[in-house]
Amino acid sequence: MKLGLTLGYGGSSTGLNVPLIQRADELGYAIAWSAEAYGADAVTPLAWIGAQTRRIKLGTGIMQIPGRSPANTAMTAMTLDELSGGRFILGLGVSGPQVVEGWHGIPFGKPLKRTREYIAIVRQVLERKAPVEFSGEYYRIPYAGEDATGLGKPLKSVLHGRADLPIFLAAIGPKNIALAAEIGDGWLPVFFSPDRFGLFETSLNEGFARAGGGKSLANFTISPYVHVEIGPDVQACRDAVKPHMALYVGGMGAKGKNFYNDLMCRYGYEDAAEKVQSLYLAGKKAEAAAALPDALIDEVALCGPRERIAERLSAWRKIPGLVLCTRAPNEDTLNTLAELVL
Repeated sequence: MKLGLTLGYGGSSTGLNVPLIQRADELGYAIAWSAEAYGADAVTPLAWIGAQTRRIKLGTGIMQIPGRSPANTAMTAMTLDELSGGRFILGLGVSGPQVVEGWHGIPFGKPLKRTREYIAIVRQVLERKAPVEFSGEYYRIPYAGEDATGLGKPLKSVLHGRADLPIFLAAIGPKNIALAAEIGDGWLPVFFSPDRFGLFETSLNEGFARAGGGKSLANFTISPYVHVEIGPDVQACRDAVKPHMALYVGGMGAKGKNFYNDLMCRYGYEDAAEKVQSLYLAGKKAEAAAALPDALIDEVALCGPRERIAERLSAWRKIPGLVLCTRAPNEDTLNTLAELVL
């Protein structure tokens, strides 16, 4: 098992704790993941970090597929990869309808189809086997719509990037997880429970079988975001995790269209999931957080004193190819995890 650092997507201002990231680099953390929602982007912070670190890999967790053309994403990935000495990992995801339609202003459509087409084009750009041509439901290169000038022609990147630059997919639902296993080099899960790995393994194996070529967990990376709260009071640590999870389970989506809420239901917490969402959407955020079961928090987060976390880590160590990523709040947490894992 390896360790990673999650930087989050910030708030009203963009701030990076560069000394903490540099310490993670020194300790041997494998990767730093950036993020984006509808504010700061995921790429710029990695360029800043890459210039001030030496070994830690730089991953977008995630760049939103609706926000950029496939060619632009490939250009960005190749550029940052070259400037960082081959440290870049391209993490992609569709996001949800609220962001896709409410921020990027395009239809949510068929996320699986869009993702498959998008990554196929990105890989064409990276491989440079021929000028890029693609005809799909969402993307046509060169563009050939009724309003086309007719002047577009297939082009090949002048920059020679890595053909095998790793592409990871953020996925929650079973079909999306299978797609990540089929066409990606890794999977970025959220609120991942190692105790319920069997729920995901079927989808992963389905994707590996479609990919062929001996693809399996042995040559695939799973990199979940795991909230870590270290302290003497286990309940206080759990309670510190709950507001963040309540935001996603309760507020990241509408009734009947919340992927995080659906995941909680698949874990067997249907009644609690409904209660959390109803309270959150009613503006009762504190009550929504309190309604999250302690048992669920213990499944998806690491909470409590060092000894308890060390014991709990045994469940995570059983997952092949795992890079456990956390948004360490301070150097003590960073160091403690390194001592327990690395």
